[in-house]
Amino acid sequence: MKRNALYLASAISAVAFAAPAIAQSAPETREHRAGPVQIAPYIEASQVISSQISPGNETVTYTQVAAGVDATVTGRNNGGSASIRYERTFGYDNQVSDSSTLSGVVRGYGSIVPQAVTFEAGGLAARTRINGNGTSSLAISGSNVAESKVYAAYAGPNVHAQLGDAQVNANYRLGYARVDAPNATPVAPGAQPTQVFEDSWAQSANLHVGTRPGEPLPVGVGAGVGYNREDISNLDQRLEDFHTRGDVTVPVSPNVALVGGAGYEKVQVSSRDALRDANGNPVVDSAGRFVTDKSAPRQIAYDTSGLIWDVGVMWRPSPRTSLEAHVGRRYDSTTYYSSFAWAPSRRSALNIAAYDGITGFGGQLTTALAALPTDFTANRNAVTGDLTGCVASLQGGSCLTGALGSIRSAVFRGRGIAATYAEQVGRMSAGVGAGYDRRTFIAAPGTVLAVANGVIDESYWASAFASGQIDRRSSFAVNAHVNWLKSGFANGGDATIYGASAAYRRYLLQGLSANAGVALDRIDSDVVGESISNAAARLGLRYDF
Repeated sequence: MKRNALYLASAISAVAFAAPAIAQSAPETREHRAGPVQIAPYIEASQVISSQISPGNETVTYTQVAAGVDATVTGRNNGGSASIRYERTFGYDNQVSDSSTLSGVVRGYGSIVPQAVTFEAGGLAARTRINGNGTSSLAISGSNVAESKVYAAYAGPNVHAQLGDAQVNANYRLGYARVDAPNATPVAPGAQPTQVFEDSWAQSANLHVGTRPGEPLPVGVGAGVGYNREDISNLDQRLEDFHTRGDVTVPVSPNVALVGGAGYEKVQVSSRDALRDANGNPVVDSAGRFVTDKSAPRQIAYDTSGLIWDVGVMWRPSPRTSLEAHVGRRYDSTTYYSSFAWAPSRRSALNIAAYDGITGFGGQLTTALAALPTDFTANRNAVTGDLTGCVASLQGGSCLTGALGSIRSAVFRGRGIAATYAEQVGRMSAGVGAGYDRRTFIAAPGTVLAVANGVIDESYWASAFASGQIDRRSSFAVNAHVNWLKSGFANGGDATIYGASAAYRRYLLQGLSANAGVALDRIDSDVVGESISNAAARLGLRYDF
């Protein structure tokens, strides 16, 4: 059984080189656990005090009223988790305006035909702060300057079939992402406003047919084809990627197999120019985004085709440990990607993944959303209730932070690595995450985006969280994060963002609890030339139905 499991994983993963971002959504083997449906709706009301430490010393108070639900479904043929919260803020003066916020993350799947056809979907709604250099960050309390909202969703089927000795795996995914324009984005003197991503549709389709070693040949062989497309509203940008390839799996031992493949790929990125006024200056809309000239011809920003190849190794010494590493040629350059998963026990898990692909902001975000686990608990800021970017889970990678590091509109080649570790000890759970994301932007010459071509944005991030029961009537939750953001754009500058929050909850009666929370955030930015620090505290009541 161990040998068969290894060869099956190797055959499926061999197609990943041609489209590593797409492969994350390929049909996967899950350890299904029978369990009840858990749905926990709640309402709460809180009083919040927020104080700016620097550069000013302004203090405000306001009231929060929220309703939400946390849910988990774990079954033999379906599973998923959701954390959805709607919040209404009531200010007492002009310093805090009345507002409402929807935040949440959902990820799940269901079997249409058991073991053959599944359908999966996910969604995200989050509040973010957009910095002047085009970077963004979640879970910022205090000032709402440059505040924006990010929405993303995806859905699609996965198909697995056995045709004689051959296994057929196919999937299709349709994704949508949108970023609302920030109300105000600070920029350096003389610098142009950041072109913030607006929305995009991304879709991908993959088909792979392959055999396992020994069934019937001594080596496993396969062939696959895939298509990826993203249409971005900003300047009508379009990414198209078609590939076809063959692959082979060579067993070395019961635990190790060598994998490799070669094929053909064509990738093209194009866009239109901005509409110009009588003086030749680009026209911008009320949100500061360039207005697309629909009558302008499409300009090619990137166009490559030809041979692609990769070689790699698959190591699976036990059901709790697997390693996959590849090196090859793609996008006219060397490429690397890999993954490592290790579960030392049933209550701990380590996951590391390195990626490389051409995409837009929306495509990368929906891909990261599709890679989230289906059994998780969302981490939220103890004062604002906003998502922190990571979820608590013992399944797979559990952070979206890297995908949200830069929110610029241009298509880019994204490379990076992300690692997460989670553990449950008794009634407590804790985890850490860290990663690096590098984006090299691609833009057509002769257009207003040309200045972005070849420019690099980098982000490093780390986060930690813990939660658990103190006694039968009380619990706690803490989290902290830091982001180092570096932009290669002129006057882009660097930014460092720190944040931490802690919450305490104590039940007073059945379903009724008192809640307290504190949060501290700080932004050091070269763009605005000063540090912004804010502290906030919350006290309220919550009722769980």
